[in-house]
This record gives sequence, structure tokens and C-alpha cells, in this order.
Amino acid sequence: MALDDNDGKLSNISESDHGGEAKEYDHDAISKNEAGAGGESTSSGGEAAVTSKEGPPTVEVDWEEDSKNPYNWPMKKRIYHTVLTGMFGLVVTFASSVYTSAIPEIIEVFHVSEAAALLPFTLFLLGLAFGPVLAAPLSERFGRTATYLISLPIFALFILGAGWAQTFGGLVACRLLAGIFASPPLVVGAGTNADLWKPESRAVMATLFAVCPYLGPALGQVYKSGFAVANKGWRWTEWIILFFAVFTYALALGMKETYKKTILQRHAKSLGIEVAPGPSGLVALRFVFYITFFRPLHMLYTEPIVIAWSVYIAFNFAVLYSFFAAFPFVYASVYGFDIQQIGLTFIALAIGSILGSLTVILVDRLWYQKLHASKNSQWNTGVVPPEYRLYAAMIGSFGLPVGLFWYAWTARAGIHWISSVIASVFIAWGNLCVFMCGMLYLLDVYEALMGASAIAATSLLRYILAAVFPLFITPMYTRLGIGWATSVFAFISVALMPIPWVLFKWGPNLRNSSKLAKASPQATAQS
Repeated sequence: MALDDNDGKLSNISESDHGGEAKEYDHDAISKNEAGAGGESTSSGGEAAVTSKEGPPTVEVDWEEDSKNPYNWPMKKRIYHTVLTGMFGLVVTFASSVYTSAIPEIIEVFHVSEAAALLPFTLFLLGLAFGPVLAAPLSERFGRTATYLISLPIFALFILGAGWAQTFGGLVACRLLAGIFASPPLVVGAGTNADLWKPESRAVMATLFAVCPYLGPALGQVYKSGFAVANKGWRWTEWIILFFAVFTYALALGMKETYKKTILQRHAKSLGIEVAPGPSGLVALRFVFYITFFRPLHMLYTEPIVIAWSVYIAFNFAVLYSFFAAFPFVYASVYGFDIQQIGLTFIALAIGSILGSLTVILVDRLWYQKLHASKNSQWNTGVVPPEYRLYAAMIGSFGLPVGLFWYAWTARAGIHWISSVIASVFIAWGNLCVFMCGMLYLLDVYEALMGASAIAATSLLRYILAAVFPLFITPMYTRLGIGWATSVFAFISVALMPIPWVLFKWGPNLRNSSKLAKASPQATAQS
């Protein structure tokens, strides 16, 4: 890395990937450059430079070997940061689901309908969907770690407000704002893990990070439905979130910055070089809306790969969240379970999520890592095609339809309740396999920069559907019956099941025809 003082301003930055071509651009245009590339920066560049327009003197540091590069941090330090990002996801998604166990009491205390009582739940999820508009400027301005440390306390304050709410309107408003400020850790967490782990070794740690947002909703139901609401009252659905958030925040105080751009800027300042400010005013506003909404939405209707994965993952995720309304209906009406027993049935979703993460890790070790080790002899490009990330998704694609049909026709009087509970394990297992492989695939296809926007597109659709589905589950189950209502979801999952298989076969063609995706290794080698 080369740093130079040009009239006290940090003027130019150039990055050269290991063995790649150098790219140079003005520091004043950094935000414009990143707005066109996802607002993310990888840590894998071989050399980063800040040079003076007037030439030497310079201070050079090889980023590939530099100790500030998160790739070069000690293993324990990188694991610590990965675990913390997972805990952020666990806190946030725990907060999203625990409220549903309090709905009967909310109806009684605030004298509202069941549909109205669901609003604090659905608006929290909508806050998660649209929170990236807050996450992007925070991470650009302050870095990833500061984003965690800024947003989490504000989230906790609104959870505190929800717990003290004396009116239903106050509860709704606090839950919505809590969701908005809970979103940045979910959005930034994926970037942090991309900073910490090289692509070829990313699957294991990324899976550990990704399973936490799936465990959160399930564990929230186990604890809250099973014990707290039954014994303490609805306000404890908020207090336990607050305690969990404060504990996680205390652990996070030792986190260091992982975002390459922020690390380089701080290093420049430590050498007495003034960093030129980024865009402000309307330019900054346009930048934020572009990278957080316009580009993800553009990819959502122009990129077939993004469309396919977004629809598939969002539907699967919405089915998972619909169980927060379906389980109480099914196990109370069919088996006469009380609130504590209903809460314990959600353990099955946690078990399925853990099994899904283990499946992804196992497949990565048995197939992907072996392919990576032999990549030079197979493709002559040094790159494993992204489609080989899809093995676990192809296997897991059977889990959702099998589990849903199984659940649909065994959750009935005369059949033991354990059968439908086991079916839900398969549902969660397939869900996690598809989700994790989808995220890894999108990152490989669009790389770190555009991949952030691709994942943002899936997240937007995912949380919108998760917010909407629970609203119609109870009426749907009442009118169609448990068997046919669940079968509707099963038939849709059958229609979506071929997606990973189709992309494995024709994904390279789709990538070659895309202006945003990385071309297939074969095409790159031929060019």
C-alpha cells in the first residue's frame, strides 16, 4: 500500500488484485465507484495504494501480507468476530418471533382484534426488510464495527419502550423502529464474514453465521411460548430481548474493524494524511438510495439468477415464519396442547436448522473443497465454478415438499403428534440448505461488490413475505383445513424445487449473458 500526502489530502487510491490489473480512481469518487459496485470491498486485494498526484514520496505496504488485513488475523480473532455476527443475528431474529406468543394477552389487554395484534410482529419484520437504507450510510461513514455498536443500543432502547408501552399504538411504533435499527447487524454481518474468510474457506464459517437467524425464531418460541409468557406476562417478551441484546453488546465491545476501505482510511489518518470527505447532501442521498434500493430492485427484475433465488428463498423463509401462526393453531385445536407444550414443538425447527448447517458444511468438505484443491487441473483458470456451491441445495430441495406433505396429512386426530413434529425437522433442514447455498452462490456469481446488492434483493423480498404470510395463515387453515392449507405450500415448493438443479445445469449460460455476473471460468479462459 502506498500513501502520499497531496496538500494534506488523501487523493488517489489504487487496488491491484493478486495477480490482477490495477484500478485507480479519485478518492472523491470512491462512493460513486462503490455505488456502482455494491458498497462493499473485499480484503483480498494484493496491494492497495494511496498516491499523490505529484508523485513520491510514498509509504508502501503489501495488503496481501499486511497484519491489518482480516484474512491475516489469528484464527481465534476471526472466529470471535464470526461468532459475534452470528449472535447479532440470533438476538434480532429471536426478537422477531417471541412476540407472537404474547398475542392472546395483547388482544385482551389492549382490546384489539387478532389481525391488529399481529401488527407489532409484521411491522418489526418490515423494519428488517427496509433497514438497509440505514445500514448502508452507517457502514460507509463509520465502518462495519461501529455500525453494530451504534445500531444495537438504539434497537435495545426501542425494545425497552415496547416493554413499557401503555398503549397499543406505542407498542406498534416501538416494535417498528426496533426492527429498523435491528436490521444493520443482519445486513453488515454478511460483509464482515466476507472480510474475514477467503471464498474457498468461507462456507463453514458463513454457515455458522447464517444458521443463527434461523435458530433465533425457533428458540424464541421455545423460551417465550414455553415459559415466560405463561408465567410472567407479555412484557417479558420484550425484557428478555433487552437482556440478550445488552449481553451481546458487552461481548461486542472488543470487535475490530474489518472493512478494507475504513481500515485504509484510518491508516492514512494515522500517518497524518487528511482523508477527503465523501459526497454529502443530495449526492449522498442519491448514493444511499441507489445502493440500498434501486440497484437491488433493478437486479430483482433484470437478473434471472437473482429473481430465481429471491423467490425461492423468500417463499421458504415465509413458510418458516408462517409456522409461528400455524403451530399454535394446529397443536391447540388438534392435540389440545397448552402454551408451554406448543412452545416446545419449535425445538424441531431448531434441530432441522442445525442439521441443515451440518449438511452444508459436510457437502462443502466432501465435494467443494476437493474440487477447489484440483481446480487448476480441471478448469485451467484457478476458479471453481459457482454452480458447485449448489450440491447441498439440490439435496435440500427435497426437504421442504417432503416435510410439508408429511406435515399436512399427519397433523390430525388419530396420528401421534410426534409425526408432524418430525416432518417440521425436514422442512427446516431443507430451508437452511437452500438458503445457505443460495447466499454462497450469489456471492460467487456476483462477487463481493455486486453480491451485496443481490443478497439485499433476496433479503427485501424475504422479510416482506415473512411479514405477510402469518397474517392469512389462521383464516387459511380455518377455511381449507390443515391438510389442504399446508398442501398448498407443498405444491408451490414442488414447483420451485427445480431451481438449484436448473441453475447447476444452465447457470454458466445465464452468467455469460449477464452484464453484472462473473462469466463462467470456461468463457473466461476462452477469452
